[in-house]
Amino acid sequence: MKLFKKLIPWLLLAFAFFVLPAILSQFRLNLFGRYFSLAIVALGIDLIWGYTGLLSLGQGIFFALGGYAIGMHLLLVTQNDFTTGANGLPKFFENYGVDNLPFFWQPFWSFPWTLIAIWLIPAIVAGLVGYLIFRNRIKGVYFSIITQASLMVFYHFFNGQQKLVNGTNGLKTSTTEIFGLIVGSDDAQIIFYRITLILLPFAYLLCKFLTSGRFGDALIGIRDDEARLRSSGFNPVPFKVIVFLVAGGLAGVSGALYTIQSGIVSPQYMAISMSIEMVIWVAVGGRGTLIGPIIGAVLVNYLRSLVSEALPEAWLFVQGGLFIFVVTLMPDGIYGWFKNGGLQTMLAAFGIAKKSPTYPKADLDQGYTG
Repeated sequence: MKLFKKLIPWLLLAFAFFVLPAILSQFRLNLFGRYFSLAIVALGIDLIWGYTGLLSLGQGIFFALGGYAIGMHLLLVTQNDFTTGANGLPKFFENYGVDNLPFFWQPFWSFPWTLIAIWLIPAIVAGLVGYLIFRNRIKGVYFSIITQASLMVFYHFFNGQQKLVNGTNGLKTSTTEIFGLIVGSDDAQIIFYRITLILLPFAYLLCKFLTSGRFGDALIGIRDDEARLRSSGFNPVPFKVIVFLVAGGLAGVSGALYTIQSGIVSPQYMAISMSIEMVIWVAVGGRGTLIGPIIGAVLVNYLRSLVSEALPEAWLFVQGGLFIFVVTLMPDGIYGWFKNGGLQTMLAAFGIAKKSPTYPKADLDQGYTG
C-alpha cells in the first residue's frame, strides 16, 4: 500500500505526459502546460517558505527574468516580417529609433548561453539579494516587505525601459521561431508541454534532495527556532542564501517555460498580484510538502480558468474566499488536509472534534479485565 502511494504522483505524471495530449483540445493542453510550469516556481516558494519559514513576496522578479532571457533569444534568432525590423533587429527597436543592439542583448544570440541564463541570472540576483538580507539578520515580516519592495523596483524599471526591453508592452514570442517551428504553433506547444512535464520532476527531486538529510534538518531548524540553531553553532546565513538562490533559479526556469507557452513576457509578471498569487498556490496546496505546491498551482489556476470563462469579474472574489477558507479550515493546505485526518480536522475547527476515549473507557476498549 505504501509503495502504491509513492507511485501515485509518478502515475499521474505519466497520465499527464501520455494521455492528456490525446484527450484535451490544444487550447486546454496549452493551459495545463502553463499550470505545470507555474508548479515549478511554486516548488521554489515552498522550499523557502514551507521549509525555511521565509515568506518571499518577490518571486515574480526571478520568474520574469527567466521569461525575458528566452524572449530575447527568440526575438534575436527569428527573422520574419512579424518580429524583425528593417534594420535587422527586433521590430520594437525600430519603433523607438534604436539602430544598435544594446550590449546586454548580445549574449542571447547563443542558444546554449540562453539555456544557462534562464536559471543562472535569476539565481545570481536572488543570491545577491538574499546574502545582503540574511547577512544583516533581516527576517520575518521585514524580509517579506523588502522582497516586495524589490519587486516594485524591478517592475517600474522594466516598465520604463521602452528602448531596451519594449517597456510595458513586453516581448512577444508567439510569432518567433525555434528550430524551424513557430513558437505559437500547435506542434511547438506540444513539445513545450512535454518539456515542462520532464523538468517538473527534476525540480521536485532537487527540492526533495535539499529538504532531506542534515541540510533539510537545518532548514526546518531555521524555520522553527533560528535562535536555538545559532546557539548550537550553526550559521543559518549560508543555508538561507542557498535555498533562496535555488528558489530564484527555479522561478527563472518556470518563467521561461511559461513565456513560450503564453506567447509573451512583460513587466506584468513582476506585478505584486502575481507574486502574491504564487504564495496562495502554495498555501492552498499545502506548504511544507513538496506535492502540495504542485497541486495548488495546477488546481487554483485551473479553477481560475473555469471561473474566468463563466464569470470573468468573479475570480478575485473566489480567490479571496478560497484563501480565507484554506487558512481558517485547512491550515495545512489540501494535501496536508488529506494527510492529517481530512474531515475530522475540519470538524475540529468548528469545535466538533472526535472525542478521545478516557479512563476507564479506554481500558475497557482495550480489553482490560483487571
